[in-house]
Amino acid sequence: QVQLVESGGGLVQAGGSLRLSCAASERTLSRSAMGWFRQAPGKEREFVAAIRWSDGSSYYADSVKGRFTISRDNAENTMYLQMNSLKPEDTAIYYCAARDRPLLPIRAVIINPLNYDYWGQGTQVTVSS
Repeated sequence: QVQLVESGGGLVQAGGSLRLSCAASERTLSRSAMGWFRQAPGKEREFVAAIRWSDGSSYYADSVKGRFTISRDNAENTMYLQMNSLKPEDTAIYYCAARDRPLLPIRAVIINPLNYDYWGQGTQVTVSS
């Protein structure tokens, strides 16, 4: 089994920045995409950003576009999420996810959490006003 471990969460004031990391326990040849999802209390898990492992193509939720940047490090099998200009509404538990099967390069497919195979335990991000 592939294990994913998130880190980098914390408490920041509105307008601040955080960088989240997601490290995979092993390298895989079948990795197609990794993504970030978040869940606030009482709400459903929602898509934040994703990256195709082969070419680095990125996808973002409209709510974070222009503020967040997703990236990858193939050598370390690690994904990052640089979060700038944070807002209180960004407060949530952030989860990283990975898919180890082929994935159609279609936005509707990539942003669907049901298409991911492995999940991390989550890291808390809290943004104060």
